[in-house]
Amino acid sequence: MDISSLFIQDSPIFTWVILPLLIFVARISDQSIGTLRLIFLSKGQKGLAPFLGFFEVIIWLIAVGQIMKHLDNVLCYIAYGGGFAMGNYLGMVLEEKLSIGNVLVRIIPRKDTRDLIAYLRENNYGVTSVEAEGAMGKVNIVFSIIKRKDVEHVVSIINRFNPNAFYTIEDVKAINEGIFKNRRSRTIFDSISYGLKKNK
Repeated sequence: MDISSLFIQDSPIFTWVILPLLIFVARISDQSIGTLRLIFLSKGQKGLAPFLGFFEVIIWLIAVGQIMKHLDNVLCYIAYGGGFAMGNYLGMVLEEKLSIGNVLVRIIPRKDTRDLIAYLRENNYGVTSVEAEGAMGKVNIVFSIIKRKDVEHVVSIINRFNPNAFYTIEDVKAINEGIFKNRRSRTIFDSISYGLKKNK
């Protein structure tokens, strides 16, 4: 059989196999891009979101155009819906892999927090501790804004020093200044420049 005949639009193989598959792949692509676009937008990355939106809508128009040309093809509808669902899932997986943005970790330990705070600071995490009144009496609430990719490491530290601690993790849209684990190491030139500023 001639391979080129598979791509002729009147061919049954094209109509019932290749076309639904193309629509499925197109919907996965545009929905994955759309999910990432919304995530970037929520993270305050306004420059990247419109760029992704351009490709998202182009792919979507191509997929819808093919659907409109083949309204009698039930497999196209199934492929469209399946691609939409798979694209949502794939977009969330990609976001987890990319670990974009920052999160706020709020910790309410059930015991003394000094070792936990000291260890977090030793690992270059910025920590703020606030005294509060809980249901069981006085507690210290520990706050830290960290990179999303460091969440697993911070949770392991919490479980190590306060296994029964209550903690929440929330997305942070924007930050200013702060202390982060991956900050640049200080050098001798920093000490010299600090001394010059101090003597002015």
